[in-house]
Amino acid sequence: MSTGYVWHELFAWHDTNQGVAGTGKAGLHAQPFPHVESPESKSRLNSMIHVSGLFVRLEKLAPRYALDEDLLRVHTPEYVESIRTLSDSGGGDGGDGLTPFGTGSYEVAKLAAGGTIAALEAVLQGTVRNAYALVRPPGHHARPEMGMGACLFANIAVAIRWARETQGLNRVAVVDWDVHHGNGTQTIFEEDPDTLTISLHQEQLFPFDSGHLTENGIGAGEGTTINIPLPAGTGNGGYVDAIRSVVVPALTNFRPEVIIVASGFDASALDPLGNQVVTSTGYREMTRLLKSVAEEVCGGKLVMSHEGGYSPIYVPFCGLAVLEELSGVSTGVEDYLEDLWLRGPAASTTDAQRSVIESARQLALQLGLTDIRTRLH
Repeated sequence: MSTGYVWHELFAWHDTNQGVAGTGKAGLHAQPFPHVESPESKSRLNSMIHVSGLFVRLEKLAPRYALDEDLLRVHTPEYVESIRTLSDSGGGDGGDGLTPFGTGSYEVAKLAAGGTIAALEAVLQGTVRNAYALVRPPGHHARPEMGMGACLFANIAVAIRWARETQGLNRVAVVDWDVHHGNGTQTIFEEDPDTLTISLHQEQLFPFDSGHLTENGIGAGEGTTINIPLPAGTGNGGYVDAIRSVVVPALTNFRPEVIIVASGFDASALDPLGNQVVTSTGYREMTRLLKSVAEEVCGGKLVMSHEGGYSPIYVPFCGLAVLEELSGVSTGVEDYLEDLWLRGPAASTTDAQRSVIESARQLALQLGLTDIRTRLH
């Protein structure tokens, strides 16, 4: 069975306008520069998938526009209407001052949410084994009442709520490896005992006071939130150890019906917004581990929805590695950039990183989410 792939040229047309450091408030004191959340890294990843020859081996999945009723399962009516109105009148901001958008972005954001729905639907119905939705704008920071961190609608949350309403889906796990904390996804599901959310992120990067080890869910959802706030400078060693030692055991214990990954590549080397140094080899190994546990617990049902990643140079190599691993197809494309970091200290897990991972493992153990036999190696 093949790997599904979602892309639409309109994702590259989402307009984040001109600004400086993403705020647009510098006036004439600083020369305008395109917002860091630009089309470049995503469209170049799509180009890499084509020129590598992988594209012809993937099952193309057409995105559709999420309906208003799909959005309203997650977002408030007032917020959805505000984005529609601003988009129709020239643009505005999602609500936090860091989420600019232009004319037509309401429709593109609905297509991004619908692209994630299309990927999830294809996997749940058995059309494909697994799927990657290369969508834009991203979604994991968006809250029910506001956009945040360049995210307009919560793509993954919208897809999950759609699947519960229309496909009979129940237990779901979300693994977020974006360099920033998946605060929106956590907020939406933190009281839901049937949704496990796990976020690996750089500690206190964005949002600044979010994603702490001690945030483990609320009420009926207590024990279904895991945060792994990794120190700056974490590379392949720390990320792979965190997946192996915390994420895989938690997924094995929770036994979801499908695993969804918030796939950001801003933890990679060369990213302008993160300070981690994961290479394509690291992303490939993380994908291998998640694909393996998906085979064990949910018949291989694994969906990835694109989030951040702002290096137009390096994101294509990381994304291609993930899609090669998902599909089992090797293109022979060599990542000529990663050798420097593979020879550096980030290839191994440091004591500081190991301490955080072990703390997360112990908390997950206390919450009944992992097996005591699992140890950090």
